[in-house]
Amino acid sequence: MAIGAILLSLLLLGVVITMLVRRQLREKYAALWIIIGAAVLVLGIFPQLLQWMTMAFGFQLPANLLFTIAIILLLGVALHLSWELSHAEEEIRRLAEEVAILREAVERLESGSHRPPTGPGHQPNRS
Repeated sequence: MAIGAILLSLLLLGVVITMLVRRQLREKYAALWIIIGAAVLVLGIFPQLLQWMTMAFGFQLPANLLFTIAIILLLGVALHLSWELSHAEEEIRRLAEEVAILREAVERLESGSHRPPTGPGHQPNRS
């Protein structure tokens, strides 16, 4: 098991670093995966640490502890991604509104009408 954990962690770290260098993964997401990879590497090198943690937290088996940690991490990642998605959706909505206002202004200029644009978020020109 220790050799498998070490190989898995090295593979994970290699993939994350490669994706980071190719700009396929942002730094803030890579940090989490690097921490997870490092933790798996430490547990692979020192398997007795997992035994100690199992007893310290009162689990029956080391696998139960690993599954619990994995579930907590996955819930954390899902919550974080939901938060990021909510912010992205709000930004997209705001940008779509700005594009609609700008499109209306361009159409008005192209048609020769010089009425000032009206719409949400438009500040009248006070010059």
